[in-house]
Amino acid sequence: MIRVFVSGCYDIIHAGHVQFFREARALGDHLTVSFASSEVLWVHKRRRSSLPDEHKQALIAALGCVDDVVVGRGLDEGIDFREDFLRVRPQILAVTEDDKYTPLKEALCAEVGAKYVRLPKTPPQFAPISTSEIVRWIKAPGEAPLRVDFGGGWLDVPAYARPGAFVVNCAISPTVSLREWGYERNAGLGGSGAWALLNGKNGVGSELDLGVGWQDPAVIGETGLCVWHSGARPVLEVKTSGEFLRGRMAIYWTGSSHHTPGNVGKARDYDAIVRAGALAREAVWTNSIETLARAVQTSYAMQIGEGMQPLPGDPAAGPAVLGGIAPLAWKYCGGGHGGYALYLCRDAAEREHLCARPGFRPIEPYLMPQGV
Repeated sequence: MIRVFVSGCYDIIHAGHVQFFREARALGDHLTVSFASSEVLWVHKRRRSSLPDEHKQALIAALGCVDDVVVGRGLDEGIDFREDFLRVRPQILAVTEDDKYTPLKEALCAEVGAKYVRLPKTPPQFAPISTSEIVRWIKAPGEAPLRVDFGGGWLDVPAYARPGAFVVNCAISPTVSLREWGYERNAGLGGSGAWALLNGKNGVGSELDLGVGWQDPAVIGETGLCVWHSGARPVLEVKTSGEFLRGRMAIYWTGSSHHTPGNVGKARDYDAIVRAGALAREAVWTNSIETLARAVQTSYAMQIGEGMQPLPGDPAAGPAVLGGIAPLAWKYCGGGHGGYALYLCRDAAEREHLCARPGFRPIEPYLMPQGV
């Protein structure tokens, strides 16, 4: 009988593990699987086990390709299975091609005359996934807010960050989920950040990899009305519930989407962006809708100077476009050049009249409930 031995953490068993077990079992007549005990996981990875050891042992033993299961309890990193390996004395120790403990395992094989076999990477039968990815998926929320920004947009892009400047934004409801997405796509509300969060990804890293800024996933994960320090990574200065915004915010769909990464390199007035961020920060600290409106107006003036089209309410967009309704302020969301625009209203009644017009809808500040 040719006995084959494999080892690993196997903390959350997935299809990739099963494929590896089957390929290892094909090398001989009997397969022993060793998994790291709860204590070993904690000592070497500072991670709690997903299941009690006896449950995990029973689960792996139930797989048809596995003949025996042992629990690695040794505290020597990489060879926690040493005691069982010397007892079983297998003919083959099978590992994956990227195993990082080769010298230790080859030395252990030499003690019993076992063959050290690296299994080549074969096409996966299922999309590859890691234990860490599974944990992030389990922890991912079922729903997430999107966001609107008031001032300081672009100062979250590392290349354009300015010391002493601020980015101010607010998470909004209605929320979205992987099944229900009640907004237009590519619309300036931070949808890519929300999508990453819902899929258990690192939203900040995902956005920075796109070459844009971190403000979307930062506020979507934090929720509330937030003031951030401009910089290469998100640093929160203050968060409030944004209650003074309740009943006063609406968004307008401009009819076309926008592509933020494609707008990163455009010439723009960063001094005006800094001024808008400072005004928005002052508004958060003083709960002032009027000061926030000034920040939004400053942002909009910068956007028009960049070449964006006038929005409804702007005299340049045509007379009486809003039918006599005169909101406090408006601006394009996110990178602009399409997508949604944010409107600030004096009160709930004005917003109700505004949202009776085509393309407008109400939104509210969103703060994650405590304990969630």
